[in-house]
Amino acid sequence: MEVLYKSTRSGQNTVTASQAILKGLAEDGGLFVPTAIPKLSVSVEELSKMSYQETAYAVMKEFLTDFTKEELMDCIEKAYDSKFDTEEIAPLVNADGTYFLELFHGKTIAFKDMALSILPHLLTTSARKNNVKNEIVILTATSGDTGKAAMAGFADVAGTRIVVFYPKGGVSPIQEKQMLTQKGENTHVIGIKGNFDQAQSGVKEIFGNKELEEEMARAGFQFSSANSINIGRLVPQVVYYVYSYAKLVENEQIQNGEKINVVVPTGNFGNILAAFYAKNMGIPIAKLICASNDNKVLFDFFQTGVYDRNREFILTTSPSMDILISSNLERLIYKLAGEDAEKNAQYMKDLSGEGKYEITSDMKAQLEDFYGNFATEAETAETIHKLYDQTGYIIDTHTAVAAAVYNKYKEETKDETKTIIASTASPFKFTRSVMNAIDQEKYSDMSDFELVDELSTIGKVDVPDAIEEIRDAQIRHNTVCEVGDMEKEVKKFLGIEQS
Repeated sequence: MEVLYKSTRSGQNTVTASQAILKGLAEDGGLFVPTAIPKLSVSVEELSKMSYQETAYAVMKEFLTDFTKEELMDCIEKAYDSKFDTEEIAPLVNADGTYFLELFHGKTIAFKDMALSILPHLLTTSARKNNVKNEIVILTATSGDTGKAAMAGFADVAGTRIVVFYPKGGVSPIQEKQMLTQKGENTHVIGIKGNFDQAQSGVKEIFGNKELEEEMARAGFQFSSANSINIGRLVPQVVYYVYSYAKLVENEQIQNGEKINVVVPTGNFGNILAAFYAKNMGIPIAKLICASNDNKVLFDFFQTGVYDRNREFILTTSPSMDILISSNLERLIYKLAGEDAEKNAQYMKDLSGEGKYEITSDMKAQLEDFYGNFATEAETAETIHKLYDQTGYIIDTHTAVAAAVYNKYKEETKDETKTIIASTASPFKFTRSVMNAIDQEKYSDMSDFELVDELSTIGKVDVPDAIEEIRDAQIRHNTVCEVGDMEKEVKKFLGIEQS
């Protein structure tokens, strides 16, 4: 079955998977969604005997139907190789009766590596398939992890350049140093004097600027996105939910067909949407547990059916989730609205104008698969401390938000269904926050890299290469700009004359 893609805001014209990957965002500002979520064509029993790479092919071939087997296998083999420090790519760790799906064993020690290791290969293959001669300019906003993972993926990839915007002062010191030391002649990092939502909105504005698009084309460039709005990011994320379920079956931790819950620390909604897609493909997932930090716009939405970004933006110790506009939620809203593009477009217009929208009671009734809750800063720190105390296992702040919310869910529902928690970043990425949670008094005077070594000692885990390589790395990117100057900075990097 051929799967085509349509926009969430017009829904009329369809494009192939490779065209959707190339465009990133639909011309009407909508997000590309498959005309139907395909079912898996292999059984869980077959999947349980597969490697991560084989599982990736089994899942992705259903979505990317205009890629040949050779093209897709080539992308997969280049992506999931020795740059991951574990053979399983995404190992499951049982701690305190819950399965932590470690998604941080890639080059930049965050879950974004899982999709951003393959996106450059999907994109360059898509360009060849569609006879694109222009240089592709990847434009991305990051709340901390996407930027580094995208740059690591695209660094020195022929025919591409990448520009990353991040909120200056809104990411962890390790996250910032990872980005600012990024090598690659085709990479550029810009701090903005604003928050992530402003960076993301600025990028969307640049994408929607038709005059700039024409100007870029004349200069031999075209934009694409590495954010989770790109379907080429979302599809690879479905893989690890399918893989982890099959692994639990293989290890006899669940019976084939037994339902599991999945908990995801959520900001932009892409990672939990991938779990929703896995469920729709046929993986027996019961509850999709959406965990928020103090920026609890999603929790409020699940409670009330009202999405309202008109609130204080709070900087937390889980900065990758400090988001008030969850872009990928649009894909779910479109589905809840019965794929009524006009209705969805109106919601998005209301969000853009008034900063909020309210879904109908019929739509809200369809959210019964989801459970939303949030963890405060104190609850997040307490969860890290308690888990380490009881098991010796150390988790990062984002994973701790998920674990804290899962504890609330269990208390509230008494549901004992076996559960996977998406562990989205290495504790080494947020060392100070993690070590303060374990023992603030003891570690408060240590430098960031002293804390790294101490974490390695007490957690009995090696310091990841991603951290070692930035210890003494040279800062290569120093640009900081106002939100209103984002387009100007992109043109400057590309050497396009200011008009």
